[in-house]
Amino acid sequence: MGGLLLQILGFCFWAFMWLAGSVTVNPSGGGANDAGEAAVVVDGRYTIATTDDDFVCATLDWWPPEKCDYGTCSWGLASMLNLNLSSNILLNAVKAFSPLKLRLGGSLQDKVIYGTGGEPCTPFVKNTSEMFGFSQGCLPMKRWDELNDFFKKAKAVIIFGLNALNGRVPMPDGSLGGPWNSTNAASFIRYTVNMGYSIHGWELGNELSGSGVGARIGADQYSADVIALKSIVDDAYQGFPSKPLVVAPGGFFDANWFSELVNKTKPNLMDVITHHIYNLGPGVDSHLIDKILNPSYLDGEASTFSNLQGILKGAGTSTVAWVGEAGGAYNSGHHLVTDSFVFSFWYLDQLGMAAKYDTKSYCRQSLVGGNYGLLNTTNFMPNPDYYSALLWHRLMGRNVLATSLTGTNKTRAYAHCARESQGITLLLINLSGNTTTQVFITTGNAFTQSMRQRHHTRFRHIPHLGRSLGFVREEYHLTPKDGDLHSQTMLLNGNILSVDSSGNIPKLEPVQVDATQPITVAPFSIVFAHIPYFFAPACR
Repeated sequence: MGGLLLQILGFCFWAFMWLAGSVTVNPSGGGANDAGEAAVVVDGRYTIATTDDDFVCATLDWWPPEKCDYGTCSWGLASMLNLNLSSNILLNAVKAFSPLKLRLGGSLQDKVIYGTGGEPCTPFVKNTSEMFGFSQGCLPMKRWDELNDFFKKAKAVIIFGLNALNGRVPMPDGSLGGPWNSTNAASFIRYTVNMGYSIHGWELGNELSGSGVGARIGADQYSADVIALKSIVDDAYQGFPSKPLVVAPGGFFDANWFSELVNKTKPNLMDVITHHIYNLGPGVDSHLIDKILNPSYLDGEASTFSNLQGILKGAGTSTVAWVGEAGGAYNSGHHLVTDSFVFSFWYLDQLGMAAKYDTKSYCRQSLVGGNYGLLNTTNFMPNPDYYSALLWHRLMGRNVLATSLTGTNKTRAYAHCARESQGITLLLINLSGNTTTQVFITTGNAFTQSMRQRHHTRFRHIPHLGRSLGFVREEYHLTPKDGDLHSQTMLLNGNILSVDSSGNIPKLEPVQVDATQPITVAPFSIVFAHIPYFFAPACR
């Protein structure tokens, strides 16, 4: 009843504010003007998409320390085979999400065998004549036991990527054919079940779709292999109240290939279809920051999300879409770009865009490893994107709301129902380095649309009205230390975010702001605003 009363009061508040004034927005974005205004319209009547509760996901990879790109070896001891699982910071960083979805996989997963039969289990060895520059490697069951002990302590949700290349033979067209030899994978799945380890999903293969990376398999054969995996999972988990998801193909979107896979596994033989995103190009690209700060470039990825949703909706399938791996810049990213503050512009925009197109989960490459880890490879200290991910997880609920922004093209806006609280959470990303944007928020219902037409775009300030009526919002302003986009230190409301001497993740505290005031988005900054009084029937 209290929530309904807050919604009613919120609606009355918005109605009053629209009647209170009639000042027109002065759009930002010109010349030497250092201040501008924008209006965000959030339609709280309907949900346009829904994500998983654990939408934020991160990856763990197989790369050995000898993995190098452009003369830089950035993986260190970040592999599933050698990661320091006794680190308090690592444990706390994962546990802070409770849960964090982890996708275990990557380029070398299709060269991994599972040591379930007592045979010698040898590690990856550098060999430039082999695919991806390494020999076949092995996962010892002792290490699998250790990993699962860590996952349980950290309350992680696990997706495991299986080797899909066993049994393949070369085909005349250059692809690999023949049915998947699932013997070793099935043995590994049975071991996992017998040990009582909790697996949320089993994913088949890595980047073998379409033209593939390193190798490729036709969609017809891949569909048959996914159906075979479904049979293995159903058999291994027979009698269980719920079964792990069957996930595929973990590759780059190819409309024809993905469409064939969906149509040959519909309506319910494949639970999740996963695609990868590295839309910024190679990590060595000197124009990465230009791309990240270019709204038109960021918009370019929307077609992938839209086209995949079109395939799923047109097929009549229960399959849903995830981003299974996304590091932005391939070949391990770029130090002081993909592991610094500036990358949160790309990352949070990706999360917002993916959610808007009904993507259920988004797996960031990587949790640790390469130059795009959420955590530092050496000491596990959180990079800026870790805090961006954690704020998203804690503030942005499952239900996505239609959001539009006018007045500038350099500010990005996304809104969701608030997570486990009243109202909505609005995410604002200012890609401009010289304009402070004052953002005014309006509802998208018929009443306020009518008021907006009668009273132009926004309302006049009435000092302290919001506080006197009890209407305040919570704001989280993210900026880089010393204003340096390359900084690996993030500030929240002006305070440095860092773990303490015991490895504890810092509290993420908001500032409270009078509801009648616009949201001030400083140059090159990010704001999460929790607005509990916002009238949004979709969020009840």
